[in-house]
Amino acid sequence: MLEFNALSSGSPAKWSLAAYKHLFNTRVSRKPPIALESLAIKTWEIAPGSSAIAPPAFFLPNQLERVTGWEEANFFPYEHPRRTMEGLGPVQHGPTRGFLLKDVWMIDGALYKGNAKSWLTPGSSRLPGIRVENEIQRGALYCTTGGNKWFGTWLMDDCLTYRLACDEGVPVTTAPFATNVSVARNGILHAPGYESWLGMKPVRLRNAFFHELVIFDDLSQNQNKHLRFRAMGEQLLSHVNASAHPGVFILRGGTGDLRKLRNEMELAERLRDRRGFRILDPAKSDVPTIVAACAGARTVVGIEGSHLIHGVNVLPPGGSLLVLQPPNRFLCFFKYLTDRDRQNFGFVVGIPEGDGFRIDPDEVERTLDLFPSNG
Repeated sequence: MLEFNALSSGSPAKWSLAAYKHLFNTRVSRKPPIALESLAIKTWEIAPGSSAIAPPAFFLPNQLERVTGWEEANFFPYEHPRRTMEGLGPVQHGPTRGFLLKDVWMIDGALYKGNAKSWLTPGSSRLPGIRVENEIQRGALYCTTGGNKWFGTWLMDDCLTYRLACDEGVPVTTAPFATNVSVARNGILHAPGYESWLGMKPVRLRNAFFHELVIFDDLSQNQNKHLRFRAMGEQLLSHVNASAHPGVFILRGGTGDLRKLRNEMELAERLRDRRGFRILDPAKSDVPTIVAACAGARTVVGIEGSHLIHGVNVLPPGGSLLVLQPPNRFLCFFKYLTDRDRQNFGFVVGIPEGDGFRIDPDEVERTLDLFPSNG
């Protein structure tokens, strides 16, 4: 049983039997599941939407013709990655909203109310062992399905929503980072270090009954989210002594889903020797080392993936991000962040080689020279 002032214990037998009954009724219902938001007793706007310009990315001719596989990103404005790279022009980002629900069950890391379900944690399907002992008067859930799965999404989205949750109730997450697959794949548990430096003290639960629960729609890249992201970066920078430097190459190596760049170290060392870049291997570094290496960088370079968020976190306005794209898995969600935060986004697409790909070093440097801050 958890000990928190905002948390009171209920009868274990009462909560366990009620949880079984609720889960059984929900799973055998023939009605299609509905969104939790539709059952809210109160909905409000936390921050307004805003308009922005999505410019073209920086890239050399014929790069997009090399792409053999496009990854559709589930991020507004939901455009095909090619269109996003070519520039969308004016876009409208929606507001940030809150929803208040009453009498919500969290069972094995998933939320249930009436005929509504929200799966937050992979593997939330077991029936045995349900024992709901936690009764919370008013909780505020800040974690997301994507954040529970991908470290980058956790750091760029869930950590920002945490601030909103603290204003609404007990900040709750279903992610126990000691067993988080994405973080474990990176070879080191970075999440606790970031939580410490950001002053995050969430309640971690997989089973609970909420008399009131606040959930959020906080995926839009509006101005308020921009300000929260920049404030998070400044909070991280306050722990280190930062001075401007040309850039940082963030290694991916063999962590996460396989994206084998065969000449990754060759590229990193070339940028170090010719342009003064630092080389960072997050899998072998703790959070203080990571933030210190990235602080002050004018440019961040690396293979597409969650590890790039370490550098994007503290990249200043006007800075640049160069993403090295596997030809069979082109993804562009980082461009939504750089567009929002008034930074430059560029990419180079690799050439297939065996079970991986290779990037032309000359193309990397020529693309770097396209950036305004590096011209």
